[in-house]
Amino acid sequence: MQPDVLAFDFDGVICDGLIEYFQTAWRAYGKLFNPENLEPPAGLAERFYPLRPVIETGWEMPMLLRAVIAGKTDEEIIAGWPDLALPFLEETGLTKAVAASTLDGERDHWISTDLDNWLAQHRFYPHMLAILQDSLAKRPTYIVSTKEGRFIQQLLKQSGVAMPPDKILGKEVKRPKYETLRLLTAAHTSSAQPPSLWFIEDRIKALQAVKQQPDLNHVELFLADWGYNLAPERQTAQEDNRIHLLSLNSVVQKFESA
Repeated sequence: MQPDVLAFDFDGVICDGLIEYFQTAWRAYGKLFNPENLEPPAGLAERFYPLRPVIETGWEMPMLLRAVIAGKTDEEIIAGWPDLALPFLEETGLTKAVAASTLDGERDHWISTDLDNWLAQHRFYPHMLAILQDSLAKRPTYIVSTKEGRFIQQLLKQSGVAMPPDKILGKEVKRPKYETLRLLTAAHTSSAQPPSLWFIEDRIKALQAVKQQPDLNHVELFLADWGYNLAPERQTAQEDNRIHLLSLNSVVQKFESA
């Protein structure tokens, strides 16, 4: 069975932005902690990538680098985040808001001075562009993301996917993802019957927020296990009767049968 309407998250589902996340976090780290060496320590990026899922908001990104550099183990970080990050924030003498704006400022400066280089730090997960393009030809298909829509548009265009701008609902819409799904439901409801709507997301909390909306019981929820999530979150999805755990292999099989 195939959906009437399909909604994808972008980062962690279609696009792998880990390289950009690390480089932006390191730039912010340089401003916040003034390291002697402006080059990141060997192996820091490789430690950061699998730990990226612990981060929920921007101020935590340079703090994660600080925690790793300070010798915290992966197990300590996964078990204790974000409380573990607070002493490192206090070390800067700054607030969460200032640390977050420092990160955003570094990213904005990079984008404004070398957009092509910033875009080049993004990769696409195997098969996902083909699946997106195929779905666009078959049904109303949307991207529901916290990334700015204009950048999603540019990244897709560079990769040969022409997606209508009104189908990309990014950071600029300024509303929770469940509210966007509610609006998509309303837009595609006929004869008082809600559409079959699938939402593919890599953050378990975003899916749980949708699950808490009684009027969105018709939305099929999928956790992309290749994205920014950890083993305990994938286990939670497996044990949840509303959330389906999805692998890259199974997503290909689902849509090849369309």
